[in-house]
Amino acid sequence: MSRISKRLVDNAAPGEKDGFLWDSELPGFGVKITPAGRKVYIIQYRLGGRKGKTRRYTLGRHGVITSEQARIEAKRLLGEVSAGRDPAEEKSRKRATLGLHELLKVFLAEHADTKLKPDTAAAYRRIVDLHVTTRMKSAPIDEVQRSDVAKLHHALRAEPYLANRTLALLSKFFNWCEQSGYRPNNSNPCRHIEKFREQKRERFLSHEELRRLGDAINKAEKEGLPDPKGQIWIPSVYVPAAIRLLVLTGARLSEILTLRWEYVDCDRAVVRLPDSKTGAKNIYLNAPALSVLNALPRMDDNPYVICGEKEGAHLVNLQKPWRRIREAAQLDDVRIHDLRHSFASVAAGVGMSLPVIGALLGHSQPGTTARYAHLSENPVQGASESIAKFIDDALRGDADDNIIQLRKS
Repeated sequence: MSRISKRLVDNAAPGEKDGFLWDSELPGFGVKITPAGRKVYIIQYRLGGRKGKTRRYTLGRHGVITSEQARIEAKRLLGEVSAGRDPAEEKSRKRATLGLHELLKVFLAEHADTKLKPDTAAAYRRIVDLHVTTRMKSAPIDEVQRSDVAKLHHALRAEPYLANRTLALLSKFFNWCEQSGYRPNNSNPCRHIEKFREQKRERFLSHEELRRLGDAINKAEKEGLPDPKGQIWIPSVYVPAAIRLLVLTGARLSEILTLRWEYVDCDRAVVRLPDSKTGAKNIYLNAPALSVLNALPRMDDNPYVICGEKEGAHLVNLQKPWRRIREAAQLDDVRIHDLRHSFASVAAGVGMSLPVIGALLGHSQPGTTARYAHLSENPVQGASESIAKFIDDALRGDADDNIIQLRKS
């Protein structure tokens, strides 16, 4: 054990399962580290002697509060424990009087920010801020009825996907309320509310559309594209590189934007992500993708492959430059995520097996994950090379007869 400090917590690495750091000076004060790397200050205490139940109390997330702020609060609360009071029980009593809006903030801080991936937690916050708190009144939590939730769900009917995700979030929130003692068991007001039918959107780029996309990227790099004000916009070198990597590898947007050079193994032609939407993942680097990476400048003060404008940060927003490039390519209905779909569609179109496609994309669908286990990296790497050659040729505007070669390979 060591004295908990900012440096100690910053350097703490996640283990295979939840781990803890305990302070050497203040017994009961510690830091919980999840496998995803989230670090939360806590206290652990026991009431009622040796036979009493051990309880943990969350002080706050590292980065939101400092180690010294957490230490001060830990001393205060552990002092209450010594006097026979239970901080967790007192917190529950105080929260029993909270309204919907206030308790949603607690849910986001204690559940979303500590147990979910950062992107998922951010999505939760957007839904709560933009749709829930603006459309539902902050009634006492035990007075929220099914009709209140149904009214919100119906109000979002024009966007079925959003309406259903909002319903799912609220269902998880009210389950949390039950588990935390804020509502009676089996009182979730989201039960029996039917979800809207969602139309699955499938958009794949054809060979001709890939060629137009390649032309637009090249033009943006060499001549620039007009912005909404009619001025010529020339993107940084990282914007076209990000788009090329997305379509050449089938990776997710967040995986490319947050990619660090330390994850890239050019010798073995693979990117080893320690974490992703589906956990640890390999992205296989074909020759065109390696060419894109090798052409990128590396910044001494920036660990990211796709650098942003701020010092030491990655590119945050690819949507605006993407809209300009897709407009130049006459692909106004194409989303960035459709580049990933296009990678998969090329693979399927030339006869790649579903397990190979799933391995390339890093899928973890139930019932198919086991089929990926027997695949070695060699056939997966070869599949990635074949797909990327087709896409790279299209981006360069080469002849359609490459399709025939791809089918033979």
